[in-house]
Amino acid sequence: MAATHTSFNPMADSVTKLAYQTMQQGKSLLGIAHKQISTQLMELVAPKANAETVPITAETLQALRRSMDNLLERDWLEAEQGLYPTSQLFDAPWLDWMLRYPLVWLDLPKIWDRRLRRDVHDLPAGIDSNSFPNYYLQNFHHQTDGYLSDRSAELYDLQVEILFNGTADAMRRRILKPLTQRFKQANLPATQIKILDVACGTGRTLRQLRGAFGSAQLVGLDLSTAYLRQANRWLSQQPGELPQLTQGNAEELPFKDQSLDAVTCVFLLHELPAEARQAVIAEAFRVLRPGGVLILADSVQLADSPQFQPVMENFRRVFHEPYYRDYIGDQIETRLNNAGFSQISAETWFMTRIWCASKP
Repeated sequence: MAATHTSFNPMADSVTKLAYQTMQQGKSLLGIAHKQISTQLMELVAPKANAETVPITAETLQALRRSMDNLLERDWLEAEQGLYPTSQLFDAPWLDWMLRYPLVWLDLPKIWDRRLRRDVHDLPAGIDSNSFPNYYLQNFHHQTDGYLSDRSAELYDLQVEILFNGTADAMRRRILKPLTQRFKQANLPATQIKILDVACGTGRTLRQLRGAFGSAQLVGLDLSTAYLRQANRWLSQQPGELPQLTQGNAEELPFKDQSLDAVTCVFLLHELPAEARQAVIAEAFRVLRPGGVLILADSVQLADSPQFQPVMENFRRVFHEPYYRDYIGDQIETRLNNAGFSQISAETWFMTRIWCASKP
């Protein structure tokens, strides 16, 4: 079961909530300002690299603002309820990000050049292409080196925070409540819980899982050794047992049948072709014990968030996301059913859809 993190000082809680709201407003302003300035600079320096986008109405912007506010309010509420420590709301490598922020700007000309050349396979020399599925060998988001270099791994989390105006961690944390609820139903001792985070990247989700489930056995799997190295650096700074990090493909998980209590998968499905999506879900079913739970978190879809269709369309056009159009129309619940899952539920928070499913 999850650790309980309670607070008893209303005044301290009010001050902490104000600090959290102030921090989030600052992150949001930074994200908006960065995108506006970088877009204007690109139009000046490399206008042909700019993608044609769909106009966003004032009504859609207001809906986005309300949705983001609801997300942040829920994020604070669940910390206040003890699902995770309030300190996790402020858990970010601020000094590290501040030092790396200039590198984000220095990387932009390379991104613009790739966009001009329509080059989405500009990867580091010496990569063994046979070690990765073909769909992985691309510059997702026009990102320098794709997911295959230390520089890419060093900048990734900061770039994602800018993209989502500082809400990426808040969206990731939406997996913690359904996990806690399923563990309580199963009455599992905390020390016996084993959780696998698929496509763990630099370890942001694993950090959140450690904060919520301090005694659980955590495992992270990713295709990129560079991202696993970054995950190891950041996770080693956190108290508690270091999660086990494994290089591997989510379509062929290197774990025994019925060996895990939970599998989480955050922001992966939209970067997979349809058949790979189904394979990942099927593999999660295989490695889960009966009663185990799968939690998926990814982009909203057309069916649950039709009001954000222009935003989804612009995301596909501005960033290189070759499987996103298929993903936003995909039937994830059907895929979960086809794999054998039951007790399937889903909810949406801002730009993220969360699915929870159990293995009978």
